[in-house]
Amino acid sequence: MGDMWTGEKVRLRGVEPEDWEGFRDLARNTVDTRNADLVEPPRSAESFRAWTAERAGRPPGGEAFRLVVEGLADGAFAGSVTVGETDARAGRFRTGIEIARDHRRKGYAADATELVLTYMFAEQRHHKCEVEVYAFNDASLALYRRLGFVEEGRLRRHEFFAGGYHDVVLLGITADEYWASHERPSVR
Repeated sequence: MGDMWTGEKVRLRGVEPEDWEGFRDLARNTVDTRNADLVEPPRSAESFRAWTAERAGRPPGGEAFRLVVEGLADGAFAGSVTVGETDARAGRFRTGIEIARDHRRKGYAADATELVLTYMFAEQRHHKCEVEVYAFNDASLALYRRLGFVEEGRLRRHEFFAGGYHDVVLLGITADEYWASHERPSVR
């Protein structure tokens, strides 16, 4: 592998100002948004342009960052992946992924998540990744379990939206668990 940001199906790259339409389209489907986050009121096109321009100007890396998921087949904006809530002392971080509807069921989420895990475990010395998934989000739960994440707990009736309280499932994977089924990056 010559580029650690390119997988079999996707490439991860920094946010560019012209990505505003992709992020706007992700936010327009409130059912999809609710699976990953809280639904917010509609935003203007200018708000999305300003938001992506600000993110495009941020320096790379840091304790929290967002990358665009781009399909290798067509070079199109396919979604985004985030890293946040890093704890350098304990060696933990959290990640999340959002893939646009027309790019789902192609392996993009798994490929992008594996690229992030490889980077955080092999280059940033973290030893554990955690994710929080709403208990009703069967697709995300299946994705993370397929990648080797283990359920570590459940926050009962933890979040309120859509007129009710919902459970959040906590999952985690350690670097050792990840490397048991993935090849470490080569130094050559």
